[in-house]
Amino acid sequence: MWTILAFISALCLGFYDISKKIALRENRVIDVLTISVCISAIVLSIPLWLSRLCPEVMTGTPFYVPQLDPEAHLYTLLKSVIVLSSWVFAYVSLKHLPLSVVSPMQATRPMWTLVGALIIFGERLNAWQWVGVSLALGTVFVFSFFTRHPKTPKPSRDPSLNKYYIALALAILIGACSGLYDKYLMRRYDHNAVQVYYTFYQALMMLIVWAIVNRKNHQSPISNLQSIKKIGVIALISLFLIISDNVYMLALRDPDSLIAVVSTIRRGGAVIGFAYGLIFLKEPDPWRKVLCMAGIIAGLICLAIG
Repeated sequence: MWTILAFISALCLGFYDISKKIALRENRVIDVLTISVCISAIVLSIPLWLSRLCPEVMTGTPFYVPQLDPEAHLYTLLKSVIVLSSWVFAYVSLKHLPLSVVSPMQATRPMWTLVGALIIFGERLNAWQWVGVSLALGTVFVFSFFTRHPKTPKPSRDPSLNKYYIALALAILIGACSGLYDKYLMRRYDHNAVQVYYTFYQALMMLIVWAIVNRKNHQSPISNLQSIKKIGVIALISLFLIISDNVYMLALRDPDSLIAVVSTIRRGGAVIGFAYGLIFLKEPDPWRKVLCMAGIIAGLICLAIG
C-alpha cells in the first residue's frame, strides 16, 4: 500500500511543479512561495478546527488532527526550519550559478537520501528495487548533466563563486536530511498533525521573510498583493502540495516502507513536468527528454514490481 501512496504523491508532485512553473512566469519566487504556503495553512486549518470543536465526529476519519505535546511541536518546528533552509540555499545558488551546474548536482539529492537510508535506518533493497532506483536516479542525473544548450559556453570556475557552490552543497545535503527526518517523524507522530503544524510554522516564517524583503525593496504589502497574478494557479500549487505531502507522510508511517524507494518514486513525478514541457511548451531537444521519461518510467515499473 505504501508504494501506491508514493506513486500518488509523485503524481501530485508533478502537477505541483507544473502549477509552480505557470505561476512563476509573472510573479516573484518569494510571492509565490509565501502565498502558496499561506493558502495551504488556511486550508489545513479547517480539519484542525473541526478536530477541536467536534472531536467525536472527526475521530476515526482520515482528516482527524490529534494534539501534539510541546516536544512534538519542537520537532515539527525543526522540520519547517530544515525545509526552508534548503529552499533558501537552493534559490541563492540558482541565482548565481549556471543552471548547467545546479541541475546535475541537485539530481544527486535522492542518492544521498538513499545512502542515509542504508546507513541510518539499515534499509535493504531487493534486486528489483535496486534496478528501479538505479534506473530512475541514473536517468535523471545523466539527463540533468547533459541538458545544456549547445550554444551555452561551459561555465568557468570563478573563485568568488565558491560561497554559492557551498550554498548548493548545503541545499542538497539539507534536502536529503529532510527526507530522512520525515521518516523519523512519521514513526513517532501522527502524519496529519505534523503536516498541519509544519505548514503553520512554515507560513509564519515565510510571512516574516516576505515582509522583510518587501521592506528592503521599499514596497507596500498591499500594493504588492495587488500586483500578483494567477492567484488561482497559486491555489492549485497549495492543493497539489497538500495532497502530495499527506500521502507521502502516510506512506512513511507504514512500518515496511523504505524512504529510499519512496523518495525515488516521488522524484519520478518529474515525468509529468517533462511531458508538459514537450506537449504544451514545445521545449527543445524532445528526443532526449523522451528517453529520459522512458528511463524514469522503466525505473518506476521495476520499483512497483519490487
